[in-house]
Amino acid sequence: MRSPNFQSVRYLAILGGIFVLLVLVHTKRVQGAASAVDEMGGHMTMTELRPLEAGDKERADAIVAAARKFADRYTDYRKALGDGYTIFHPEIKQNVYHFTNNAEALRAAFRFDPARPTSLLYERTPAGDAGSKPGYKLVGVMYTAPYRASEEELNRRAPLSIARWHLHTDLCLPPAGEWADLDRPGARFGAKGSIHTESACEAAGGRFLPHLFGWMVHVYPYETDPAKVWAAGMEDAHGMQHDSMPADMPM
Repeated sequence: MRSPNFQSVRYLAILGGIFVLLVLVHTKRVQGAASAVDEMGGHMTMTELRPLEAGDKERADAIVAAARKFADRYTDYRKALGDGYTIFHPEIKQNVYHFTNNAEALRAAFRFDPARPTSLLYERTPAGDAGSKPGYKLVGVMYTAPYRASEEELNRRAPLSIARWHLHTDLCLPPAGEWADLDRPGARFGAKGSIHTESACEAAGGRFLPHLFGWMVHVYPYETDPAKVWAAGMEDAHGMQHDSMPADMPM
């Protein structure tokens, strides 16, 4: 019989992993972060779009150009793997797979460099020939920021008039014996669960996590429609699935 703690760690890894589990469990909900709206069942917080200010479009265009230049080096996913990027849970079907470099994630915790994204985003492609393995098509990159980052810090990194950063929040992990609830319609626990508060989670016997990872923003530099380049939330056709994030990624 696997212990509840093992099951908790396994579930968090499937969700995308956390920086340090115990820190997340005992950290209060982020204060002073961006004004936000909730999506994905209330378990995702997103920054609101600000009015466009002078220089925002130029800054955003520069980020997209840097992202495109960097991504062009990794159209072959095997090059990414060779350069230290790790794909997590490739055996799980996902809309988009994150190839993450932990060194870049750590660097991003201290400074923003549009030429050095934390993750490369790939979509799965079918096998070309009989007996061959499926491959991956590069579609974008992801930048990260610490979960404690203020709205102003996020805006300095990527203009909030164009980019919408997101943060995974308020998850309740189920107690032992109720892990099957995660995939049920009307689930109480997990990323699709109805529980959103620490008190409700404790009352249900669960384990509350105020947030997972840090702030994230996707950029799709190969899109021609500007709205799709910075697509976020329900408008992101590629999907915001972070269950492929490495469990030990620094955030």
